[in-house]
Amino acid sequence: MKALVLSGGKGTRLRPLTFTLAKQLIPVANKPILGYVLDQVREAGITETGVIIAAETGHHVKEYVRDGSGWGMRIEYILQEPLGLAHAVKQARPFLGDSPFVMCLGDNLQGKGISHLVRRFQDDRLDCLILLKEVPDPQRFGIAVLDSAGQVTRLLEKPKEPPTNLAVVGTYVFSPKVHQAVDRIRPSWRNELEITDAIQEMIGMGFRVAAEVLDSWWLDTGKKDDILTANQIVLDEYVKRDIRGTVEGSTVEGRVSICEGASIKGSRVRGPCVIGRGASVESSFIGPYTSIGDSATVVNSAVENSILMTGASVKDVERMEDSLLGKNARISKNGRSRVVRANVGDFSDIEV
Repeated sequence: MKALVLSGGKGTRLRPLTFTLAKQLIPVANKPILGYVLDQVREAGITETGVIIAAETGHHVKEYVRDGSGWGMRIEYILQEPLGLAHAVKQARPFLGDSPFVMCLGDNLQGKGISHLVRRFQDDRLDCLILLKEVPDPQRFGIAVLDSAGQVTRLLEKPKEPPTNLAVVGTYVFSPKVHQAVDRIRPSWRNELEITDAIQEMIGMGFRVAAEVLDSWWLDTGKKDDILTANQIVLDEYVKRDIRGTVEGSTVEGRVSICEGASIKGSRVRGPCVIGRGASVESSFIGPYTSIGDSATVVNSAVENSILMTGASVKDVERMEDSLLGKNARISKNGRSRVVRANVGDFSDIEV
Protein backbone atom coordinates (compact mmCIF):
# COMPACT_ATOMS: atom_id res chain seq x y z
CA MET A 1 0.00 0.00 0.00
CA LYS A 2 1.29 3.45 -0.97
CA ALA A 3 -0.05 6.94 -0.31
CA LEU A 4 -0.64 9.94 -2.53
CA VAL A 5 -0.93 13.26 -0.66
CA LEU A 6 -2.08 16.29 -2.63
CA SER A 7 -0.30 19.47 -1.64
CA GLY A 8 -0.61 21.60 -4.76
CA GLY A 9 -3.35 24.02 -5.76
CA LYS A 10 -3.31 27.80 -5.55
CA GLY A 11 -5.36 28.35 -2.37
CA THR A 12 -7.05 31.43 -3.81
CA ARG A 13 -9.62 31.58 -0.98
CA LEU A 14 -6.80 32.01 1.55
CA ARG A 15 -4.97 34.86 -0.11
CA PRO A 16 -2.92 36.87 0.78
CA LEU A 17 -1.36 34.11 2.90
CA THR A 18 -1.10 31.73 -0.04
CA PHE A 19 0.82 34.19 -2.21
CA THR A 20 3.88 33.14 -0.19
CA LEU A 21 2.86 29.82 1.39
CA ALA A 22 1.22 26.55 0.34
CA LYS A 23 -2.22 26.41 1.96
CA GLN A 24 -1.40 22.94 3.33
CA LEU A 25 1.37 24.52 5.42
CA ILE A 26 -0.87 26.95 7.29
CA PRO A 27 -0.54 25.87 10.94
CA VAL A 28 -3.26 24.82 13.34
CA ALA A 29 -2.11 24.45 16.94
CA ASN A 30 1.33 25.51 15.62
CA LYS A 31 1.65 22.54 13.25
CA PRO A 32 1.06 22.62 9.48
CA ILE A 33 -2.14 20.90 8.36
CA LEU A 34 -0.04 18.73 6.04
CA GLY A 35 1.81 17.40 9.09
CA TYR A 36 -1.40 15.99 10.57
CA VAL A 37 -2.22 14.30 7.25
CA LEU A 38 1.23 12.69 7.09
CA ASP A 39 0.80 11.58 10.72
CA GLN A 40 -2.35 9.67 9.72
CA VAL A 41 -0.56 8.09 6.75
CA ARG A 42 2.24 6.93 9.03
CA GLU A 43 -0.23 5.56 11.60
CA ALA A 44 -1.71 3.40 8.83
CA GLY A 45 1.68 1.74 8.38
CA ILE A 46 2.37 3.25 4.94
CA THR A 47 6.05 3.98 4.25
CA GLU A 48 6.04 5.10 0.60
CA THR A 49 4.29 8.38 -0.15
CA GLY A 50 4.05 10.56 -3.23
CA VAL A 51 3.45 14.24 -2.53
CA ILE A 52 1.81 16.28 -5.28
CA ILE A 53 3.24 19.81 -5.39
CA ALA A 54 2.68 22.97 -7.45
CA ALA A 55 5.40 24.94 -9.19
CA GLU A 56 4.69 28.12 -7.18
CA THR A 57 4.72 26.65 -3.67
CA GLY A 58 6.39 23.24 -4.02
CA HIS A 59 9.68 24.44 -2.56
CA HIS A 60 7.90 25.37 0.69
CA VAL A 61 6.43 21.86 0.93
CA LYS A 62 9.87 20.32 0.31
CA GLU A 63 11.41 22.49 3.03
CA TYR A 64 8.86 21.17 5.53
CA VAL A 65 8.56 17.49 4.56
CA ARG A 66 12.15 17.00 3.29
CA ASP A 67 12.88 13.30 2.65
CA GLY A 68 10.04 12.09 4.90
CA SER A 69 12.34 10.58 7.52
CA GLY A 70 10.58 12.63 10.21
CA TRP A 71 7.56 10.41 9.57
CA GLY A 72 9.53 7.22 8.95
CA MET A 73 8.64 7.14 5.27
CA ARG A 74 10.16 7.66 1.84
CA ILE A 75 8.86 10.67 -0.06
CA GLU A 76 8.71 11.23 -3.81
CA TYR A 77 7.66 14.66 -5.08
CA ILE A 78 5.40 14.88 -8.13
CA LEU A 79 4.85 18.19 -9.92
CA GLN A 80 1.33 18.86 -11.20
CA GLU A 81 -0.63 21.71 -12.73
CA PRO A 82 -4.00 22.20 -10.99
CA LEU A 83 -6.03 20.16 -13.48
CA GLY A 84 -8.09 18.02 -11.09
CA LEU A 85 -7.66 15.18 -8.63
CA ALA A 86 -7.88 12.48 -11.28
CA HIS A 87 -5.16 14.33 -13.20
CA ALA A 88 -3.01 14.08 -10.05
CA VAL A 89 -3.52 10.30 -10.11
CA LYS A 90 -2.50 10.29 -13.76
CA GLN A 91 0.65 12.28 -13.02
CA ALA A 92 1.54 9.95 -10.15
CA ARG A 93 1.18 6.75 -12.20
CA PRO A 94 4.97 6.15 -12.50
CA PHE A 95 5.27 6.35 -8.70
CA LEU A 96 2.15 4.34 -7.93
CA GLY A 97 2.83 1.54 -10.41
CA ASP A 98 0.50 -1.40 -9.76
CA SER A 99 0.18 -0.74 -6.04
CA PRO A 100 -3.09 0.02 -4.25
CA PHE A 101 -2.94 3.44 -2.61
CA VAL A 102 -4.61 5.90 -0.27
CA MET A 103 -5.16 9.39 -1.66
CA CYS A 104 -5.50 12.24 0.83
CA LEU A 105 -5.98 15.96 0.36
CA GLY A 106 -3.24 17.76 2.23
CA ASP A 107 -5.57 20.53 3.44
CA ASN A 108 -8.31 18.28 4.87
CA LEU A 109 -8.47 17.16 8.49
CA GLN A 110 -10.68 14.42 9.90
CA GLY A 111 -10.90 12.92 13.33
CA LYS A 112 -10.63 9.13 12.76
CA GLY A 113 -7.48 8.71 10.71
CA ILE A 114 -7.20 6.31 7.77
CA SER A 115 -6.09 3.01 9.34
CA HIS A 116 -9.64 1.64 9.54
CA LEU A 117 -10.24 2.50 5.88
CA VAL A 118 -7.12 0.64 4.77
CA ARG A 119 -8.17 -2.42 6.79
CA ARG A 120 -11.69 -2.46 5.35
CA PHE A 121 -10.40 -1.97 1.79
CA GLN A 122 -8.10 -4.96 2.19
CA ASP A 123 -10.53 -7.18 4.11
CA ASP A 124 -13.39 -6.62 1.63
CA ARG A 125 -11.10 -6.79 -1.43
CA LEU A 126 -12.43 -3.54 -2.81
CA ASP A 127 -11.32 -1.55 -5.83
CA CYS A 128 -12.37 1.79 -4.35
CA LEU A 129 -13.42 2.96 -0.90
CA ILE A 130 -14.58 6.53 -0.40
CA LEU A 131 -15.23 8.41 2.80
CA LEU A 132 -18.46 10.41 3.12
CA LYS A 133 -19.73 12.99 5.57
CA GLU A 134 -23.15 14.58 6.01
CA VAL A 135 -22.85 18.34 5.40
CA PRO A 136 -25.29 21.28 5.50
CA ASP A 137 -24.08 22.76 2.18
CA PRO A 138 -23.61 19.79 -0.21
CA GLN A 139 -23.52 21.97 -3.33
CA ARG A 140 -19.93 22.89 -2.39
CA PHE A 141 -18.67 19.31 -2.64
CA GLY A 142 -18.61 16.13 -4.64
CA ILE A 143 -21.78 14.25 -3.60
CA ALA A 144 -22.50 10.51 -3.39
CA VAL A 145 -25.83 8.75 -3.92
CA LEU A 146 -26.30 5.40 -2.16
CA ASP A 147 -28.85 2.65 -2.76
CA SER A 148 -30.92 0.98 -0.04
CA ALA A 149 -28.05 -1.40 0.70
CA GLY A 150 -25.63 1.48 1.19
CA GLN A 151 -23.74 0.87 -2.07
CA VAL A 152 -22.52 3.79 -4.17
CA THR A 153 -24.61 4.24 -7.31
CA ARG A 154 -23.75 7.74 -8.46
CA LEU A 155 -21.35 10.61 -7.82
CA LEU A 156 -21.82 14.27 -8.75
CA GLU A 157 -19.24 17.07 -8.61
CA LYS A 158 -20.60 20.20 -6.89
CA PRO A 159 -24.18 19.86 -8.19
CA LYS A 160 -26.46 22.91 -8.14
CA GLU A 161 -29.30 20.76 -6.77
CA PRO A 162 -27.67 18.00 -4.67
CA PRO A 163 -29.74 14.79 -4.40
CA THR A 164 -28.14 13.97 -1.01
CA ASN A 165 -26.11 15.70 1.67
CA LEU A 166 -23.32 13.09 1.64
CA ALA A 167 -20.12 14.91 0.70
CA VAL A 168 -17.10 13.02 -0.57
CA VAL A 169 -14.41 13.66 2.03
CA GLY A 170 -10.86 14.13 0.71
CA THR A 171 -9.75 10.56 1.55
CA TYR A 172 -9.92 7.67 -0.92
CA VAL A 173 -8.47 4.16 -1.22
CA PHE A 174 -7.94 2.73 -4.71
CA SER A 175 -6.76 -0.45 -6.37
CA PRO A 176 -4.64 0.01 -9.53
CA LYS A 177 -7.85 -0.45 -11.55
CA VAL A 178 -8.52 3.26 -11.01
CA HIS A 179 -5.95 3.99 -13.74
CA GLN A 180 -8.18 2.28 -16.31
CA ALA A 181 -11.04 4.58 -15.31
CA VAL A 182 -8.88 7.72 -15.35
CA ASP A 183 -7.76 6.90 -18.90
CA ARG A 184 -11.42 6.78 -20.02
CA ILE A 185 -12.74 10.06 -18.62
CA ARG A 186 -12.59 13.50 -20.21
CA PRO A 187 -12.16 16.96 -18.64
CA SER A 188 -15.24 18.47 -16.99
CA TRP A 189 -16.71 21.91 -17.66
CA ARG A 190 -14.01 23.20 -15.29
CA ASN A 191 -11.40 21.72 -17.65
CA GLU A 192 -10.35 19.33 -14.89
CA LEU A 193 -10.19 15.55 -14.66
CA GLU A 194 -12.59 14.98 -11.77
CA ILE A 195 -12.01 12.13 -9.34
CA THR A 196 -15.79 11.78 -8.99
CA ASP A 197 -15.99 11.07 -12.74
CA ALA A 198 -13.25 8.45 -12.41
CA ILE A 199 -15.06 6.72 -9.54
CA GLN A 200 -18.34 6.84 -11.48
CA GLU A 201 -16.49 5.21 -14.37
CA MET A 202 -15.26 2.48 -12.00
CA ILE A 203 -18.87 1.83 -10.99
CA GLY A 204 -19.87 1.59 -14.65
CA MET A 205 -17.02 -0.80 -15.34
CA GLY A 206 -18.27 -3.16 -12.64
CA PHE A 207 -15.48 -2.62 -10.15
CA ARG A 208 -16.11 -2.97 -6.42
CA VAL A 209 -16.81 0.53 -5.08
CA ALA A 210 -17.92 1.05 -1.47
CA ALA A 211 -18.40 3.97 0.89
CA GLU A 212 -18.13 4.64 4.59
CA VAL A 213 -19.88 7.52 6.36
CA LEU A 214 -17.60 9.34 8.79
CA ASP A 215 -18.98 9.60 12.31
CA SER A 216 -16.28 11.98 13.48
CA TRP A 217 -15.38 15.55 12.57
CA TRP A 218 -14.06 16.63 9.20
CA LEU A 219 -12.80 20.00 8.01
CA ASP A 220 -12.02 21.25 4.54
CA THR A 221 -9.64 24.06 5.48
CA GLY A 222 -10.12 26.23 2.41
CA LYS A 223 -11.00 29.57 4.04
CA LYS A 224 -9.91 31.63 7.03
CA ASP A 225 -12.89 30.62 9.16
CA ASP A 226 -12.24 26.94 8.32
CA ILE A 227 -8.65 27.33 9.54
CA LEU A 228 -9.79 28.91 12.80
CA THR A 229 -12.38 26.14 13.32
CA ALA A 230 -9.70 23.51 12.69
CA ASN A 231 -7.48 25.27 15.21
CA GLN A 232 -10.26 25.12 17.80
CA ILE A 233 -10.90 21.41 17.25
CA VAL A 234 -7.22 20.40 17.28
CA LEU A 235 -6.57 22.43 20.43
CA ASP A 236 -9.57 20.73 22.07
CA GLU A 237 -8.48 17.25 20.95
CA TYR A 238 -4.73 17.28 21.48
CA VAL A 239 -3.41 20.06 23.71
CA LYS A 240 -2.54 19.17 27.30
CA ARG A 241 -1.19 21.39 30.04
CA ASP A 242 2.58 21.49 29.51
CA ILE A 243 4.55 24.45 30.83
CA ARG A 244 8.18 24.42 29.64
CA GLY A 245 8.84 28.11 29.08
CA THR A 246 9.24 30.78 31.74
CA VAL A 247 6.20 32.27 33.50
CA GLU A 248 6.69 35.39 35.63
CA GLY A 249 3.96 37.31 37.46
CA SER A 250 1.34 35.65 35.28
CA THR A 251 -1.71 33.39 35.55
CA VAL A 252 -1.98 30.30 33.34
CA GLU A 253 -5.41 28.64 33.36
CA GLY A 254 -6.42 25.27 31.91
CA ARG A 255 -4.86 23.29 29.05
CA VAL A 256 -2.02 25.53 27.95
CA SER A 257 1.13 24.36 26.18
CA ILE A 258 4.06 26.76 26.55
CA CYS A 259 7.11 25.58 24.63
CA GLU A 260 10.75 25.85 25.68
CA GLY A 261 12.20 29.31 25.27
CA ALA A 262 8.81 31.04 25.45
CA SER A 263 8.35 33.85 27.96
CA ILE A 264 5.13 34.94 29.71
CA LYS A 265 5.37 38.11 31.80
CA GLY A 266 2.63 39.98 33.64
CA SER A 267 -0.06 38.27 31.61
CA ARG A 268 -3.07 36.00 31.84
CA VAL A 269 -3.28 32.94 29.59
CA ARG A 270 -6.45 30.86 29.37
CA GLY A 271 -6.53 27.57 27.49
CA PRO A 272 -6.85 25.70 25.37
CA CYS A 273 -3.99 27.42 23.60
CA VAL A 274 -0.40 26.86 22.54
CA ILE A 275 2.55 29.23 22.67
CA GLY A 276 5.55 28.35 20.51
CA ARG A 277 9.31 28.30 21.04
CA GLY A 278 10.85 31.69 21.63
CA ALA A 279 7.49 33.45 21.71
CA SER A 280 6.99 36.37 24.06
CA VAL A 281 3.79 37.48 25.80
CA GLU A 282 3.96 40.59 27.97
CA SER A 283 1.24 42.52 29.81
CA SER A 284 -1.42 40.77 27.74
CA PHE A 285 -4.41 38.45 27.80
CA ILE A 286 -4.29 35.32 25.63
CA GLY A 287 -7.74 33.81 25.40
CA PRO A 288 -8.97 30.33 24.48
CA TYR A 289 -8.35 28.82 21.04
CA THR A 290 -5.27 30.89 20.30
CA SER A 291 -2.09 29.53 18.71
CA ILE A 292 0.98 31.74 18.97
CA GLY A 293 3.78 30.62 16.69
CA ASP A 294 7.51 30.39 17.30
CA SER A 295 9.18 33.75 17.97
CA ALA A 296 5.85 35.59 17.81
CA THR A 297 5.25 38.55 20.15
CA VAL A 298 2.16 39.88 21.95
CA VAL A 299 2.59 43.06 24.01
CA ASN A 300 -0.08 44.99 25.91
CA SER A 301 -2.87 43.34 23.92
CA ALA A 302 -5.77 40.89 24.20
CA VAL A 303 -5.87 38.05 21.64
CA GLU A 304 -8.51 35.34 21.40
CA ASN A 305 -9.52 32.63 18.88
CA SER A 306 -6.65 33.53 16.57
CA ILE A 307 -3.55 32.15 14.90
CA LEU A 308 -0.27 34.05 14.91
CA MET A 309 2.29 32.42 12.65
CA THR A 310 6.06 32.45 13.16
CA GLY A 311 7.44 35.88 14.00
CA ALA A 312 4.06 37.66 14.00
CA SER A 313 3.63 40.61 16.33
CA VAL A 314 0.63 42.25 18.04
CA LYS A 315 1.25 45.38 20.09
CA ASP A 316 -1.08 47.75 21.95
CA VAL A 317 -4.24 46.27 20.42
CA GLU A 318 -7.11 46.42 22.89
CA ARG A 319 -8.77 43.31 21.50
CA MET A 320 -8.03 41.06 18.53
CA GLU A 321 -10.18 38.04 17.79
CA ASP A 322 -11.01 35.59 14.95
CA SER A 323 -7.77 36.53 13.17
CA LEU A 324 -5.09 34.82 11.13
CA LEU A 325 -1.68 36.54 10.91
CA GLY A 326 1.00 35.36 8.50
CA LYS A 327 4.71 35.04 9.19
CA ASN A 328 6.33 38.22 10.52
CA ALA A 329 3.10 40.21 10.10
CA ARG A 330 2.72 43.10 12.53
CA ILE A 331 -0.37 44.77 13.95
CA SER A 332 -0.07 47.73 16.27
CA LYS A 333 -2.31 50.45 17.70
CA ASN A 334 -2.59 53.87 16.08
CA GLY A 335 -6.05 55.23 16.80
CA ARG A 336 -9.20 54.50 18.80
CA SER A 337 -10.22 51.12 17.35
CA ARG A 338 -11.36 48.56 19.94
CA VAL A 339 -11.73 45.21 18.12
CA VAL A 340 -9.61 43.85 15.27
CA ARG A 341 -10.52 40.96 12.97
CA ALA A 342 -7.82 40.28 10.41
CA ASN A 343 -6.53 37.97 7.70
CA VAL A 344 -2.99 39.23 7.24
CA GLY A 345 -0.36 37.83 4.91
CA ASP A 346 3.35 37.35 5.51
CA PHE A 347 5.47 40.42 6.30
CA SER A 348 2.47 42.79 6.41
CA ASP A 349 2.57 45.84 8.68
CA ILE A 350 -0.78 47.24 9.89
CA GLU A 351 -1.61 50.10 12.27
CA VAL A 352 -5.16 50.31 13.66
